[in-house]
Amino acid sequence: MNQQFHIEHFDLDAFITASLAEDLGDGIDGGGHDVTSESVIAAGARFSGVMDARHAISVAGLPIAAAFFRKLDPSVEIELLAQEGEQVAPGTDLMRIAGNARALLTAERSALNTVQHLSGIATMTRAYVDAMEGHAVLLDTRKTIPGLRHLEKYATRMGGAQNHRMGLWDAAMIKDNHVAVAGGVGEAVRRAKAAGITRIICEVDRIDQIEPALAAGANHLLLDNMGPAMLREAIALVAGRAPCEASGGVNLETIGTIAASGVDYVSVGRLTQSAPAADIGLDFTPL
Repeated sequence: MNQQFHIEHFDLDAFITASLAEDLGDGIDGGGHDVTSESVIAAGARFSGVMDARHAISVAGLPIAAAFFRKLDPSVEIELLAQEGEQVAPGTDLMRIAGNARALLTAERSALNTVQHLSGIATMTRAYVDAMEGHAVLLDTRKTIPGLRHLEKYATRMGGAQNHRMGLWDAAMIKDNHVAVAGGVGEAVRRAKAAGITRIICEVDRIDQIEPALAAGANHLLLDNMGPAMLREAIALVAGRAPCEASGGVNLETIGTIAASGVDYVSVGRLTQSAPAADIGLDFTPL
C-alpha cells in the first residue's frame, strides 16, 4: 500500500480488500477468482499501461487506484503523473503502470471506478468553486453513498470545497423535522444547548426564525431555500452574530448570485449526490 496517502478515519487497506472481494466473488460458490484473465492470459505475462484523462478534469483518487494494483501485484511499477486536486487538460497522462498482466486486469475495474467517481466529484466541485468567483466558501453535505463518505468528501476537498459535518456526531444540525417535534426553533436550539453541544447549526427558512435561533444559542445559521433578496435581508439581520450558510436551490446557474449575497458559506448536496464519473481510460500493451 502507499504509506504516504492517508485520509483520516478511512481504512484504505480494508476498502481495497472489500472492493476486490466483491468483484472476485469471494465466499460465493464458484467465486474467488477472475475467470476471464485466468483462462485467457498466461500466468507470467506482463503488461504496461497508461491511465489518461479523456476530457478536462480535476484529479482525485490516483493513489487509491495505485493501491488496487499493488494489492494484487506487490512488485508492480507505478508512476503517478498528476497531483491530487490538479486540473488537467484532455489527453493528459495520469499514471504509468507495468506489472503482471493478470493482476493488473483483475484490479483494473475497481481502480478505474474509484478514480473516475472521485475525479468526477472533484471536477464538479471545481466548477462550482469557479462559479462563486471568490465569494463565500463552498461546503459539501452528508448526501453521500453509504460507505463512501470519507472518500467522497476527500474528493470535494480536492475540488476546492471544505467539508461540512462528517456525520451525525460532530455537530448538531437542527432541521425542520427537529423543529416540528421540539415545538419551535428556539426550543430545539435550547435543548441542544442544554445537552452541552457546543456546535449548533440551525436551519431557518423564514426571517422570523432568526432571532429565536440566535437568542437560544445557535452559532451557525443555515438559510434554507431563500432567494438572493431574502438572503441579503437575513444577513443584515444577523449582523455578524453567527456564520450564515445558504442551502437549497443551488446549481451552477444560481450559485454565483447566492454566493455574492453576503453569506459565509454555500452548501451543495449535488457535489456528492449527482456528479457524473470522469472519463478516464487505461490502455495496456503487452511487454
